[in-house]
Amino acid sequence: MTGSGSEATMPTSDALALSVHGPAGVLDLLIPSGASVADVAVEYADKAGLGSVPALCTPLGRRLTPDQALKAAGVGSGSVLVALLPGGTPALVPGHRRTDDQAHRHAPPGALSVLWFSVAVGLALVAGWSASQEPPSDLRTTTVVLLGAAAFVGILPVGRYAAHRILAAPVFAAAAAFVVAWDPAPERLPTIIGVAALTGAVTAALARALDRHSEEALRVWVVVGSLVFVITCGAALLDFRPQVAWALLLLLATLAARFVPSFAIDVPDQFLIDLERLAVTAWSARDRPTGRRGRIVVPSRAVELVAARGTRIVTASAAAILAVVVVSAPLLLEAAAQRHDWWGARAMVGFSGVSLLFAARSYRHVGARALLRAAGLVCLLVLLVVVLVDGGAGTDLAIGVVAPVLAGTVILLAVPLGRGWRSAWWSRRAEVAESICASFAVGAVVVAVGLFRHLWELTG
Repeated sequence: MTGSGSEATMPTSDALALSVHGPAGVLDLLIPSGASVADVAVEYADKAGLGSVPALCTPLGRRLTPDQALKAAGVGSGSVLVALLPGGTPALVPGHRRTDDQAHRHAPPGALSVLWFSVAVGLALVAGWSASQEPPSDLRTTTVVLLGAAAFVGILPVGRYAAHRILAAPVFAAAAAFVVAWDPAPERLPTIIGVAALTGAVTAALARALDRHSEEALRVWVVVGSLVFVITCGAALLDFRPQVAWALLLLLATLAARFVPSFAIDVPDQFLIDLERLAVTAWSARDRPTGRRGRIVVPSRAVELVAARGTRIVTASAAAILAVVVVSAPLLLEAAAQRHDWWGARAMVGFSGVSLLFAARSYRHVGARALLRAAGLVCLLVLLVVVLVDGGAGTDLAIGVVAPVLAGTVILLAVPLGRGWRSAWWSRRAEVAESICASFAVGAVVVAVGLFRHLWELTG
């Protein structure tokens, strides 16, 4: 039923079209934009033939104050209200949830959830490593079963914390695969880690197929896990030394910190191109439109969605870079045991760490910036530990390397504290330094993988 009479002559630009659900069914009313909630209730009672004026509620059960203006109450054209007689309960519109418990269950998880699942991921990695060092036994089998069961439960899209639990599930699956594929031979370690990474990628793909929670992060899981598997197992199939796989992974992590932001933001074409004018060219017989009618206006909500999606991709990529660096940097320093490879590996780890620290300064998101800085510090700390533990020639190297590293660290701490990166002069110098360090890291790969030594042996 639609209101008539004075409503029929009311200008539509000054009126609000509302639908009211109540004892008389659904009534469509045309109300002046300046009316109050009580005016709508009186109009509904008059049209429905009720003996009393009902109270009005939102579809979620929130009562509206009678003397409140419609705009102040958040009621606009096309809104749906519920008429409630004294002593009655709100008749909710189908498809709407009302209870506070349901709203609480559907609220996004907070920072405490991130901390909880981070601890769970760490415990899963410790359990996988500890079980792999044990001889085959019932305890080892039980650990694998429990890790696999945790991964299966984690990918189920049920519960309030599903968005974070789904991201932790691939780690449990990877830990279980690591225990199953474990072999103490050092040359098989790249293949074992590759199999574990592929298992995590498959688990992430299953989680993404079951539900759309954390879709961007799961996509990063799939891409990174598959890439690690291809590099590690490819190096094993080609009979390369393990240091080749670790050097390539570290190099890709270093370069990814620089190029990931350019791939994170994907703006739809209709927001950038006026499709209505696309066919109007110099040889077109039609006239070009001169007014504003028909131009595409980008809604602010769409901009927020694109920015939020890019933020999730950048943060997940930064976490993947940190994970790859934590694994590849120490293993590269351990695998490059021969003299010339020794120098190349240490140079590559050092330059990669400094490059990651410089790349982190350009990230606006606090979480991604912190993850990249942690990756850079991991490289420098691992290098420092190896240099100090080696002794002998390592002590001489410490004098020439540790001192500049400490000096650079002081600069990196002093400049952000003084907001120096905001100046064009410091930003330009940092950009040049980042490019130089990344270039040196790329050049050190030739020495770190043993190619330089191999060529020397062929010609020597």
